[in-house]
Amino acid sequence: MSIKEWPRSERPIERLHEAGVEHLSDAELLAILLATGCTRRGLCAVACARSLLEAHVNLRTLACASSRELLRFPGIGPVKAARLLAAFEIGRRLATQKLSKGSRYGRSEDVFQAFGSTLRDEKKESFFVLLLDSKNRCMRADRVSIGSLDCSIVHPREVFLPAIRNGAAAVLFVHNHPSGDPSPSEEDKALTQRLVEAGRLIGIRVLDHIIIGDGAYYSFHDQGRLQPEAPR
Repeated sequence: MSIKEWPRSERPIERLHEAGVEHLSDAELLAILLATGCTRRGLCAVACARSLLEAHVNLRTLACASSRELLRFPGIGPVKAARLLAAFEIGRRLATQKLSKGSRYGRSEDVFQAFGSTLRDEKKESFFVLLLDSKNRCMRADRVSIGSLDCSIVHPREVFLPAIRNGAAAVLFVHNHPSGDPSPSEEDKALTQRLVEAGRLIGIRVLDHIIIGDGAYYSFHDQGRLQPEAPR
């Protein structure tokens, strides 16, 4: 039986308009994005969505799937995969709007709320630099590197270049730990010390370095670990 033959109260689009989008299940929301059923398997859109969720455990892990992974699923072609990827990306971008251009940075929690839902699910370490003006208002956020984090990959030159070009008065750094544990490694500590010292030399304040984990974060500022080394 196709969705059109289902009782009106059970059709995803009708339920969305009549009951409200918040009352739809994950499978129903995905079914609306898929629009039409997976004809190769003879499934309706809702059944296809349920199978997709089961294959990826839950909605969160599905949102981390790549285009290649989605296309491997029977019945998901380029158009359906594109719809899903676009929807998940919109969600991630909305989650970072709390530190949009012009908003003022006040505490590490602000950064965690802005980047947590985006970075916690990334499979590689990503390093961001946030540029701030003299009143600690966000000017922009630049991704500096992707991959294993060490001093050779994240070089002060690449980190501070966007700040110099845009006349930033201060910066703060954000990166994620794919393991889910935000505790800083020895490499994280060494890199942070190096960047703080570089900022001191060129006259750009380093406000914080925040590591994002799964539902938790570590702030070098909050832990009192942003002091440059004393001159020898």
